[in-house]
Amino acid sequence: MEIDKIVNVINNRTPSILGLGEFKRFSILLPLIKKDNEVHILFEVRSNQLRRQPGEICFPGGKMDPTDKDERHTAIRETMEELGLKENEIRDVSPLDYFVSPFGTIIYPFVGVINNLEHIRPNLAEVGEVFTVPLSFFQSNPPKTFKVNFHVEPEENFPFSDIIGGENYNWQIKGMDECFYYYEDRVIWGLTAGILKHFLEVIEKSPK
Repeated sequence: MEIDKIVNVINNRTPSILGLGEFKRFSILLPLIKKDNEVHILFEVRSNQLRRQPGEICFPGGKMDPTDKDERHTAIRETMEELGLKENEIRDVSPLDYFVSPFGTIIYPFVGVINNLEHIRPNLAEVGEVFTVPLSFFQSNPPKTFKVNFHVEPEENFPFSDIIGGENYNWQIKGMDECFYYYEDRVIWGLTAGILKHFLEVIEKSPK
C-alpha cells in the first residue's frame, strides 16, 4: 500500500476506544426527583431473584441492545422497564463522564429527572424495592474510601524468556478506590457510589 493512501485512510477515520467491539456496554440513569420540597436521588435494591448482585443497591440501567439508537436511549429504556414509567415521565436526561472498567465493560451514566414518584411501579423480577435519599445528605456526608489493589498473574505457559526481566519483570500494578456511603441502614458502594461521587463533584464545581 502506498504511503499517501495510508495517510488518507488515517486522516478520514474517527478515533474510538481501542478494542471497543470487545467491551460490554451499559447505560445507567441517576434519577433526581422532587420530594417534600427537596431534591432526592432515587435508588433501586436489586431483586433477590437475580443471579448477579442480588440485594445490592444500584441505579436503573442495563446492557445496550443492538436496537438501541444510542447510550442515552438505553438508559431511558432500562429505567422505563425497571420502574414501570412512560418515556414522558423521564426528562432532562444528560450525560456524565463514561467509565471504562478494568473488567471489560464501559459504563455510560446519565442524570435525569423523574416527574412523579407515585407513578413508579417497580418490575419485581428485577427490583426488590426503591427508596430515595435527600441530595443534601450526600452533600454533607462525604463517602468513606478504601483501596482495592490488583495483582498480575500471567498464565502458566507465559513466555517469560521472551521479555526483558523474565519472571522478575516489573509489572505496572494499579489500585482502585472504592467509595462507601452510609444512609440509615443502607450501604451504597461500588459502581453506584462511584457514579454518585462523580455527580456530586460535577454539581459542586458548577457556578453558584
